[in-house]
Amino acid sequence: MAERKQGTVKWFNSSKGYGFIQQEDGEDLFVHFKSIIGDGYKTLEEGQKVEFTVGEGQKGPQAQDVQPV
Repeated sequence: MAERKQGTVKWFNSSKGYGFIQQEDGEDLFVHFKSIIGDGYKTLEEGQKVEFTVGEGQKGPQAQDVQPV
C-alpha cells in the first residue's frame, strides 16, 4: 500500500474539477475531483487539510485517494 501523506489545499476550482494541494515539503501536487474519496459532490476547500497518496497522472505526479483530515 502506498504511503499516505498530508498537505493543505492551495486552491480548488469546483466548476473545472481540479486544483492543487501543497505538500508538507512545500511541493504543489495536482488533484482531480475523481481522486477525492467520498459520495456525492466531490470538492475541496482552500486551506483544508487533506491526506492522500501520490500517483502518476498524465502530466506527472498527482494526488490520489484524497480524504479530508
